[in-house]
Amino acid sequence: MMPTTLARLAVVASLAAVLAAPAGLAQGDVIATRKDGFKGMAANMEAIQKIVEGRQPAAGAIAPARAIAAHAPSIVTLFPPGSDRGDTRALPSIWSDRAGFERVAAAFVTQANALVAAAESGDSAQLARALQATGQACGACHRPYRMPR
Repeated sequence: MMPTTLARLAVVASLAAVLAAPAGLAQGDVIATRKDGFKGMAANMEAIQKIVEGRQPAAGAIAPARAIAAHAPSIVTLFPPGSDRGDTRALPSIWSDRAGFERVAAAFVTQANALVAAAESGDSAQLARALQATGQACGACHRPYRMPR
């Protein structure tokens, strides 16, 4: 195999391990894992925001958009039963309204993929609109399912 193929396989294996890990994590570990994931998504959203505000080429947003889209499907797995206690801002509604939580999480996955498509399009205006819609999709989950600061 070529070195780049090995590197790609390593990345895929690492991503698979990260996405599979929440199922077997202890309560404190899953809370830490989801916090780290959300911090990473926030950093990637900020990176894209800087690209949009700086009127930089949309192509610079491809990697952070892909990182957001890669993490998005794991969100529902990061809130297993019992992970509502501890150092968390998750509201009880995540568990009492699981169907609603899964619905807004699925909408976020769809929007995260649209953000990737916008970045890949090279169209800065499309990227700006997709970033705004992605932020709205984040907020659609934060308002009913996360304690404010």
